[in-house]
Amino acid sequence: WLWFALALVCSGLVNHHKYSFSVNAFWKLSPIVTKRCVLVFPFASRIMVAGTGATAMKQKRQSLRTLTGVAMLSAVSFLLQFVEITMPLSPSFAKMDFSDLPALIGAFAYGPLWGVGIELIKNLLHLMFSATGGIGELANFLMGSALVFPAGMIYQHRKTRKNALIGCLAGSLTMGVVAALTNYFILLPLFQAFMPLDQMIAAFAEFIPVIHSKVDIALLNALPMNILKGAVISLITMLLYKRLSPVLKGRT
Repeated sequence: WLWFALALVCSGLVNHHKYSFSVNAFWKLSPIVTKRCVLVFPFASRIMVAGTGATAMKQKRQSLRTLTGVAMLSAVSFLLQFVEITMPLSPSFAKMDFSDLPALIGAFAYGPLWGVGIELIKNLLHLMFSATGGIGELANFLMGSALVFPAGMIYQHRKTRKNALIGCLAGSLTMGVVAALTNYFILLPLFQAFMPLDQMIAAFAEFIPVIHSKVDIALLNALPMNILKGAVISLITMLLYKRLSPVLKGRT
């Protein structure tokens, strides 16, 4: 998956201005790339060869589509990590992105573990550009997984619009809690290497005057802002998923 996603990113960057891309053509080419993935991931290979006759062919086709879809979503998620904006009511160094969107779509389409897998792949790819020695990527993985796993698990239990809404709500709340813990124990100590804690607290207090400590930053900024972020990502997912689902599952 990692090499497949990287190949998609590279080929997209190189050929963006030269070639048009159709989903149907990609499905036809996907077995060529997936064979390479099978050599690296024996588990995927066992899935491919499971069953016999028509059942085996159906399982193989579905496995290929799943691997291809996960790789595509991982590549998009990786690229979205470079599109950052400043968190609302936060100083300029507190950034956010919407790279969890493809992971949440993947969790709905393929299951919660695949959503977590997309989060893992995008952060492994981003390690090549990391300025934090992997600490920022670890925090991103924890917060993103806190959103996509509960949402995907609840939706997979019964695939209804109501369950999707409940799952997104649960995921957003979980993401906020994990973000508060992650900021307190991982990100804020990381920022302290570049900025004294008092100065950091003062920077956040300019936007939220009741912030007077590191705990306040976690509870009064990281918690609500990441719940808001999860809610926005969930809303976009709800609007896009039904249109993308046939493409991701090969029903076009």
